[in-house]
Amino acid sequence: MKTALDRPVRIAIVDDYDIVVQGLARMFDELRDRIEVVEVSTNEPGVAKVDIALIDSFAQTRDVNEVLSETNAERYVFYSWSLEPDLIETWAGFGVVDFLDKRLTANELADALERIHQGETGVTSTDYPPSADVDLGDWPGREHGLSAREAEVVALVTQGLANNEIAARTYVTINTVKSYLRSAYRKMGVDSRTRAVLWGIDHGFRPDHVKAAAPDSAH
Repeated sequence: MKTALDRPVRIAIVDDYDIVVQGLARMFDELRDRIEVVEVSTNEPGVAKVDIALIDSFAQTRDVNEVLSETNAERYVFYSWSLEPDLIETWAGFGVVDFLDKRLTANELADALERIHQGETGVTSTDYPPSADVDLGDWPGREHGLSAREAEVVALVTQGLANNEIAARTYVTINTVKSYLRSAYRKMGVDSRTRAVLWGIDHGFRPDHVKAAAPDSAH
């Protein structure tokens, strides 16, 4: 059973998109007594020792080892819309200890991270069943009306992935990928994949390659 901690859990947030990691960091703004965001990393190694590296799955295409090598963490946790057995088996094989659903509220996510930090195992989203398909955090294209799932598909298209590759990485069907693309294209005002890629390049859908300190509000 979880007990009170004597200090906040120190975390690093990892993804290839700065807007994503910064948006996730802001979710903890009102929970600084419980969660301290030490670093947010996009493709560059972290330097601070942290309790947990929270790995956001948004448009993730890189090798698992490369992603995990970015932080100096005691434990690694995967944060994703899709928690399929194949995904869990793959990442667990590289040392990821738990898998959390992106539909968790900030309080539920903080609670799960505290439990994981205290050594609990098997802390998955089944402990916190999401009540609604909500979009939390931030992502490229949000200001243009794209949902988080639509934005992830557009990001993978912008990176050059085919529909079957996107389906495999996001653990959805080809038809679901096509549905997200049709909806996204309408919102983006484009009518072809080529124009979607150009739109994506112009609107922040290429991965970033920087490591940044956590937002000032997170300290």
